[in-house]
Amino acid sequence: MRFVQERRAVAPLRTRATIRGAAIAATAVVGADQLAKALVVANVGSTDQVKLFLGVRIVRVSNRGVAFSLGNSRGSGGVVVLVVVIVAVLAWFLRRELRRPSDDPRAPSLGQAIAFGAIFGGAIGNMIDRLVRHPGWGRGAVVDFVDVVRFWPVFNVADAALTVGCLALVATTIRRGEPR
Repeated sequence: MRFVQERRAVAPLRTRATIRGAAIAATAVVGADQLAKALVVANVGSTDQVKLFLGVRIVRVSNRGVAFSLGNSRGSGGVVVLVVVIVAVLAWFLRRELRRPSDDPRAPSLGQAIAFGAIFGGAIGNMIDRLVRHPGWGRGAVVDFVDVVRFWPVFNVADAALTVGCLALVATTIRRGEPR
C-alpha cells in the first residue's frame, strides 16, 4: 500500500514535467522561428541568395500555400488559414494527453511531450505569419528561407520543427512499444 501511495505522489510531478517540457519546446520553436524570419526579412532581399555550405543557402520566399507550396494560388489564403487554425485548435485540445498521470500506461514520455511541443510550436509559428504578414490579416504568406539546393523545397524553422517533431513522436512511440 505504501508503494502505491508514493507512486501516486510522484505522478503529478512527472505530469508537470511533461507539460513544462512541451511548453518550453513550443515556446522555443515559436521564438526561434519568428526571430529567424524577422532577421531574414530585414537582411535578405527577395532576389538575394546567401550561400552557406554544401549547397545550403538562404533565400527569401513568400509561401501562400501549405507545406511545399501546395495551394499556393491567389484565392486559397483563407482556406489555408482555416486549415492551420483547425490544426492548432486540435493540437490545443490534444494537450490533455500530456496531463495523464504518469502511472497511466497511456501517459506520454518526456520525449513525446517535447516532440508534441515542437509540432505545436511549428504550427503556431506558421500561423502567426498567416495572420500578420503581408498582404494583411488572415491572408499573409509564410516566410520560407532555408534552401537545400536540388534536394528539398524551401522551408523555415517552424517547418523543420514540425517535421522533426513528427519523426521524434513516431520514434519515441515505437521505442515505448506502443501499438500506434
